[in-house]
Amino acid sequence: MHINTKLIHGGISEDKTTGAVSVPIYQTSTYKQNGVGQPKEYEYSRSGNPTRHALEELIADLEGGVQGFAFGSGLAGIHAILSLFVPGDHLLMGDDVYGGTFRIFEQVFVKNGLEYTIVDTSDLADIEKNIQPNTKGLYLESPSNPLLKITDIKSAADIAKKHNLVVMVDNTFATPYFQQPLTLGADIVIHSGTKYLGGHSDVVSGLVTTNDPKLAQELSFLQNAIGAVLGPQDSWLMQRGIKTLGVRMEEHQRNALAAAEFLTSHPAVANVYYPGLSSHNGYEVAKKQMSGFSGMISFELKNEAAATAFVEALQLFTLAESLGGVESLVEVPAVMTHASIPKEKREAAGIRDGLIRLSVGLEYAGDLLADLEQAFEKSGA
Repeated sequence: MHINTKLIHGGISEDKTTGAVSVPIYQTSTYKQNGVGQPKEYEYSRSGNPTRHALEELIADLEGGVQGFAFGSGLAGIHAILSLFVPGDHLLMGDDVYGGTFRIFEQVFVKNGLEYTIVDTSDLADIEKNIQPNTKGLYLESPSNPLLKITDIKSAADIAKKHNLVVMVDNTFATPYFQQPLTLGADIVIHSGTKYLGGHSDVVSGLVTTNDPKLAQELSFLQNAIGAVLGPQDSWLMQRGIKTLGVRMEEHQRNALAAAEFLTSHPAVANVYYPGLSSHNGYEVAKKQMSGFSGMISFELKNEAAATAFVEALQLFTLAESLGGVESLVEVPAVMTHASIPKEKREAAGIRDGLIRLSVGLEYAGDLLADLEQAFEKSGA
């Protein structure tokens, strides 16, 4: 089945009781049992809810997993994934991951005994040389946040499998519409569903899936034990958003390419990071493992000091954290989404203070380019 059809009919797409083509919001905390110790399919909504279950089946279907898991945020999903590991385990993590991901590694799991090494995951040799005897996992973002680095997922997974590592891929930027890491050798896929999957900046969620039955069993236990599950209202919003993912991602990509080409040709711009440009270091790998390049762009001004004035001068691009909604957003990662990463580590990874990140929305492309141009003029960049 083509993914455009799966987006609408995948997972559980109608209510088995009434035939409703939109799975109802089962706003309940508990369920009547047949007898003492004889629950029906559901017994308590932390452990399972029909609305959430429909969403979980959908993300598993879209990514090729055996079971899906919906959490109250992307970080809640990451927390469950990292809880698979035990004190003394060592993980490899990409050098420009989302700041919240770095924070939960550094400030939560390190004190609980996990170890990690930051590597440039787009450099396969850097991955291999940093594998230690106690290395148990490889955590990837591709494209990465915010520098849009591309990791060859299949080759990285091949290296990992030689050392029995669990391969985890944050697929938020690409979505299952443009990339399916499980088919490339990953073991676990995570999404901040808040972003493209929800698509309308009205819900915070995290989605996880795996194609390994043993990992699925462990994640199911952790989801229930930790308890950071997605509520039925938000689960319903996520399903509604996913139905239009295909048409939205195509338009995000068209607008992003137009913006990336405009920025590349602008005399005030020093560097543009967008995997859909042939000048991007990861372009060939991206073409091989992705069916499209999504809607995220990062760039640097030649006059780095003008970055704040530039983003504040924008009118259609809203200055805000997050990404992937229908509206265009802009942010400065060093002081916003990645502020929790120490400055020396940010700069070592290439995340400089003047780096600007765009989430290109669904507005008319000509209006977005005009907004960028007027911000260049107004800011003196």
